[in-house]
Amino acid sequence: MTKAVQKITLSPSRDIPFNKLMLSQSNVRRVKAGVSIEQLAESIAQRTLLQSLSVRAVVDADGNETGMFEVPAGGRRYRALELLVKQKRMSKTQAVPCVVREGGIAEDDSVAENDERVGLHPLDQFRAFQTLRDLGMSEEDIAARHFVNPAIVKQRLRLASVSPKLHEVYAEDGMTLEQLMAFSVTADHARQEQVWENVSRSGYDEPYQIRRMLTENTVRGSDRRAQFVGLDTYQHAGGGVLRDLFEHDDGGWLQDVVLLDRLVTEKLKAEAETIAAEGWKWISVAVEFSYGHTQGLREIEGKPVDLSPEEQATIDALNAEQAKLETEYQDADELPDEIDRRLGEIEEALAPFENRPMHYDSTEIARAGVFISIDSEGRLSVARGYVRPEDEVPDCDVGQDTGALSTEGQEEGASVQRTVIAVAGSAPDAEEDDEDPARPLPDRLITELTAHRTLALRDALAENPAIAFQAVLHNFVLTAFYRFASSGSCLEIGLRTPNFPAQAPGLRESVSAKAVEARHEAWKARLPKSENDLWDALTALDGGAQASLFAHCASFAVNAVYEPANRYNQGRVSAHGVRTRFNQADVLARAVGLDMVRAGWRPTVDNYLGRVTKPRILEAVRQAKGEPSVQLIDHLKKAEMAKEAERLLDGSGWLPEPLRLIDPDAAPVTQEGEAGPLPEFLADDEDRENAGDDDPLQLDAAE
Repeated sequence: MTKAVQKITLSPSRDIPFNKLMLSQSNVRRVKAGVSIEQLAESIAQRTLLQSLSVRAVVDADGNETGMFEVPAGGRRYRALELLVKQKRMSKTQAVPCVVREGGIAEDDSVAENDERVGLHPLDQFRAFQTLRDLGMSEEDIAARHFVNPAIVKQRLRLASVSPKLHEVYAEDGMTLEQLMAFSVTADHARQEQVWENVSRSGYDEPYQIRRMLTENTVRGSDRRAQFVGLDTYQHAGGGVLRDLFEHDDGGWLQDVVLLDRLVTEKLKAEAETIAAEGWKWISVAVEFSYGHTQGLREIEGKPVDLSPEEQATIDALNAEQAKLETEYQDADELPDEIDRRLGEIEEALAPFENRPMHYDSTEIARAGVFISIDSEGRLSVARGYVRPEDEVPDCDVGQDTGALSTEGQEEGASVQRTVIAVAGSAPDAEEDDEDPARPLPDRLITELTAHRTLALRDALAENPAIAFQAVLHNFVLTAFYRFASSGSCLEIGLRTPNFPAQAPGLRESVSAKAVEARHEAWKARLPKSENDLWDALTALDGGAQASLFAHCASFAVNAVYEPANRYNQGRVSAHGVRTRFNQADVLARAVGLDMVRAGWRPTVDNYLGRVTKPRILEAVRQAKGEPSVQLIDHLKKAEMAKEAERLLDGSGWLPEPLRLIDPDAAPVTQEGEAGPLPEFLADDEDRENAGDDDPLQLDAAE
């Protein structure tokens, strides 16, 4: 016989005056969490009570009902109603909808009511906020009614705007919330779906990788060009900006690169035209100039424009305030925020006075020029007063023919300057379909890598006076005692500072470049302005200072840059001399302990990975991180592979062959002092073999 199923009877509901209710000690909630009592009270005031209270009748010692009811489940709602009564926004006799429980255990009811609550799925909340927005509520209204920051509402609405297909993937736990956030960086649903298709197949789907793919054809808001033009100007001109509401995005990503470059050029031209009115012979304009672009030019001396009494008073007051604050907090482990902020404001206010305009002699202006560019912080950089060798004229000729050139739009016969606009481009990427692992590194790339090494070697040599002295002495002995040997030295004593034939990415702002420049400027400040006074000034230096200055000067002669054979340098030095020069560069690098990792070089898409074949990228990752890391990226296209290899190699200390410290035993030398064969990374193809011994040897790169 089938047992009858017992029917469930629900507890009855009643409207009970609030003053007949009391909070039960059986309520298990002790810790405040989530929405505050005040916020819940506001919600009840706006919407009335959306959920009944669970109550039990209070009985006396004989078990008789007293007319009062305790609330074991719904204590926070009770507290919110109590607050509304205290605020006189609700009557104390207001009827409250309640479910009257009988039997069971009050504590069990309290636990169950809290445990059985299920919050909205995040996607449901995104869509709900979007519905409220579509119904006419502003973002601020939504935020106020649901007790969140307006920024949170903006984020939720942004997530609601992601492709519905990706919403479904997220709803089925096919992607994480962090991944969905990454897709919100763009509103292009087709692009979102395309990227998800790619990353979901490859497993290469970290949020930062998704963001990178969605923004790969844009320019960062922190880019010097974007900072120089300004986001407002760019957007006013019709440029679009992608923003990330979930991560710090440094101003977002500018989508219209062509428009940005045009605005940069126009602004630089306008600045150049203003400066041209000062009477300079020439003005050279570029977004960024290569390292050493002023080499070979004479810098004319200028005198800072005199300060007015008011300006001097301002400077004195700022300096006094700065000194006072620094004295007061000299023993503090950490400056209070307001003091730190004020010191920053003082430094910012003093900067224009310290870098105030210079006054130049009009005769010198007539033969000199100006470099206008953008610094790394996006500020206008103006370097005035450089004279080219061809513009040096006898004093008696000054003023007769300044060589000034007319520019378009100027009145005929006016003394004007020609502005040259030159925006540097990036080096071409290695061919996508070149899969030959044995193909040698491109000549230009080797030149750029060895330019970094040469600059770092100059810096290291300048820090080692004893080695510098020995290197120069070695050069002198070679010249005096060994026929034709002088062409084989890596120190080009003359003193002639070799130029860099190609501008390597990041060379101008490298650690080595900044160190060399700072050291040079420090010595320049110590030396007399007139060469007639130099001998006496050098005599006055002690031995240590002389040695340091000697090392600094000697370092400028270092040349370890690879230059491919061409019609300009063929025959300039013998093949034997070139080989010897680079072998000696290795000796010098070992002597000073050159470490290109400590010198600040790291592999990036721009300086190496985007310039070599896919097999070389994979080999770099294999050497640094092992085969498992190679398997993460070996299926990717060239551009994506290079970007991810940059991330994998970051901090690994890996260096390409031309930058490694050479093992002296790995560079065999044949009889009679002839240099050994080319290293593997310079193994020539047929074209280079046909060039014969005229092709310069690159640095030895044995493992």
